[in-house]
Amino acid sequence: MMELKERQCVPINKETKALEESEINSLKNQLITKWQIIEEIKLKKVFQFENFKRAMAFVQEIGMLAEKENHHPDICIHYTSVEIILTTHDVGGLSVNDFIIAAKIEDL
Repeated sequence: MMELKERQCVPINKETKALEESEINSLKNQLITKWQIIEEIKLKKVFQFENFKRAMAFVQEIGMLAEKENHHPDICIHYTSVEIILTTHDVGGLSVNDFIIAAKIEDL
């Protein structure tokens, strides 16, 4: 089985459904670090950095990744921390794409 970070995000179509709890838990267990599941519709993690410059560099890397994968997280910068929230708006919850991006963010 291919690791999440090696997969590519796929376009969402009208048949795509949000993941169910069992699928969410299975995919979450494939992530290296601990991510928080919020109401089964969002995936959240806060990354800590030594300074603002490094936090901003990390956000830039995420931006390039998001453009490449065409799947964009919500990003909030708090001086030396970066909060990432992933969800797939088109399905009203989490999709495999959210976990693929999470794994790729972990790998940055």
